[in-house]
Amino acid sequence: MRLPVIKHILTFTDKNDTDYINQTISLLEHIAEARGIKDEELDTIGELLSNMYGAIEVQNMVKEGMPLRDALNSFMKRVTGSIDS
Repeated sequence: MRLPVIKHILTFTDKNDTDYINQTISLLEHIAEARGIKDEELDTIGELLSNMYGAIEVQNMVKEGMPLRDALNSFMKRVTGSIDS
């Protein structure tokens, strides 16, 4: 996951509907199941998906009243903690 990408997705969702992200996630998950997808393509799709899911998670924290900076930090700490485990 890359914080700059998550922030960029958040600016998109601020200007547009979150449904675009959810539909994109559905499409990418569907593409990932296609026959003939190479490992490097799956890695790229997985990275995009993780950033989109991360942006949605951060956006939900902000909607619940957490400041954006705190939501981003909290999310990244959780991700880092899960990787270190």
